[in-house]
Amino acid sequence: MLRPLLAVLFLFVSAPLWSFCGFYVAKADAKLFNKSSQVVIARKENRTVLTMSNDYQGEAKDFAIVVPVPVVLQKSQVHVGDPKIIERLDAFSAPRLVEYFDEDPCSPRVYEAMPAPTAAGPMRKSGSRADALGVKIEAQFSVGEYDILILSAKESSGLETWLQENGYKIPSGARDLLQTYIRQNMKFFVAKVNLEEFEQRGFTYLRPLQMAYESPKFMLPIRLGMANAEAEQDLVAYILSPQGRAEVTNYRTVKVPSDMDIPIFVKDEFGDFYKSMFQRAYQKEGKNAVFLEYAWDMNWCDPCAAEPLTQDELRKAGVFWLDGESNSNGKFAPVPQQNNVYLTRLHVRYGRPKFPEDLVFQTTPNRDNFQGRYVLRHPFKGPAECKEGRIYRQNLRTRMEQEAQTLAQLTGWDINTIRKKIGFTGPASKEKEESWWDKIFSDDDDDQKN
Repeated sequence: MLRPLLAVLFLFVSAPLWSFCGFYVAKADAKLFNKSSQVVIARKENRTVLTMSNDYQGEAKDFAIVVPVPVVLQKSQVHVGDPKIIERLDAFSAPRLVEYFDEDPCSPRVYEAMPAPTAAGPMRKSGSRADALGVKIEAQFSVGEYDILILSAKESSGLETWLQENGYKIPSGARDLLQTYIRQNMKFFVAKVNLEEFEQRGFTYLRPLQMAYESPKFMLPIRLGMANAEAEQDLVAYILSPQGRAEVTNYRTVKVPSDMDIPIFVKDEFGDFYKSMFQRAYQKEGKNAVFLEYAWDMNWCDPCAAEPLTQDELRKAGVFWLDGESNSNGKFAPVPQQNNVYLTRLHVRYGRPKFPEDLVFQTTPNRDNFQGRYVLRHPFKGPAECKEGRIYRQNLRTRMEQEAQTLAQLTGWDINTIRKKIGFTGPASKEKEESWWDKIFSDDDDDQKN
């Protein structure tokens, strides 16, 4: 069975700039979620490069996509991308687990804050039948292993009929959705797999498709992909911009819960933790919010779940403004060596009742860094016989109970089960309070021992 690496969208079959430090130990990448799509959008002014990947499972001959696009695309504007680039973006921006190790409370070290560094059957070519149905083939070409058509239409019924007659399986409910895009004067990017080319190249997966175009519309059509969806779907969008953080304008953009201390055992269950936490946050937000999982300048990261993408990798991801920018004379001027790229990772879980509109984006000047980050703090296990050490041990159980409570609130997991996994079965007991004489005698006791 063909199982492509990633996901396609539409199928018809403010913190200060200081170091977080800590050690990165695990990440929650897009592979955690079933029925997920990943798209990369590189956007500057009205120019866009859109990369679509897919998690389609089935025979290559049955694969087809229909994607609304704002303009007629020519062959030179469509490209077959490298799936490894999407994997790199996913790994770099994925929510992460970091761990710290408590210092000896009897000899603590002081750290200074670190500033941020500056398939399918053959397509019919009969124009007369298309004309009769009000469908126009605006462009037709092949790119790599894909046969591509760019269509326009007068009515959804004619477009639906033409697609069905040409081997596309249209789900029920698609006609009304098609009509909304026709009213917006949008075109339709239609792709199937050229089986001969696919087999000749020896692929075992479908590569992502990229398209470059100019349009004032900064949007992503998701409604057509819901027409044949049996359940809610996940979409991870990586938005690359020279400006700053991207957000959705027609739905709320909220941050995933972050910077929480959680029990150490979660290190072995991080995937289950993140899926449970995301589902609970999704429900609390009314199932109609878009979640910010990462927003950071591409030149650095802390802690890094993967190395930042190189300039060559960014170009493959669609970033077109790295080599230079045209000045008033139309000539290109060099840009600084640092990558002027800001990455925003947005995670959308969507279904028809809660997401009646396509996603509309905007970029902002906000370059504040954010990441979904969850912290493990390992206790100090040495003797720690000093006064500070005794206070540390008294507070440790209280801290562990708070971590258990936090985990239960984030995930909905049973608190007693969490406590058992930590190693205790009840809330922290009240420690014996320090007496008034301890405050004057404790230092003398230490001197007598010496």
